Amino acid sequence: MTRQGELSAAVEAVLIDEDTLGRRIAELGAEISADYRGRDLLLVGVLKGAVFFVSDLMRSIDTPCEVDFMAISSYGSATDSSGVVRILKDLDLSVEGRNVLIVEDIVDSGLTLAYLVRMLRARLPASLEVCALLTKPARRTTDVECRYVGFEIPQRFVIGYGLDFAELYRNLPYVGILRDELAAQAEELP
Repeated sequence: MTRQGELSAAVEAVLIDEDTLGRRIAELGAEISADYRGRDLLLVGVLKGAVFFVSDLMRSIDTPCEVDFMAISSYGSATDSSGVVRILKDLDLSVEGRNVLIVEDIVDSGLTLAYLVRMLRARLPASLEVCALLTKPARRTTDVECRYVGFEIPQRFVIGYGLDFAELYRNLPYVGILRDELAAQAEELP
């Protein structure tokens, strides 16, 4: 089997193709550019999943901006977050007095993002908003507002475009639905 065949063997169906992703990210970039024109903008990418998204989004923003990254880990099962968060890599830049835009790959329960928003808000940014590529409203257990949303998706385990299953499949150029038998394995992981 070819490498591409190995990658696509895990995909039940393509949920959002490459072209659709590109168009929507360009739209988000134009909206963010208009909203932040003439303002100091700091994008905060959440590692590892948001790497592709923050890279493409930043190239779609035509106002000056900086980027920094955080790596966080939430405790819980492989498919559910408990909302208990550990910071693995903190920001290198200060957010105080800055207009901060958190860039997330996916918002599921919202627990981890709610923690991140509270933590960054305590650092006194001028403003703090969220841009999420994907949201699963049916899974939301806490009220967390995303000012910019790429796509609302159904309750399925998705991979590709930065999203992983056991650290694999991030390199797919689209967002796909993980095959049910693999998704069932994900639910069994600690």
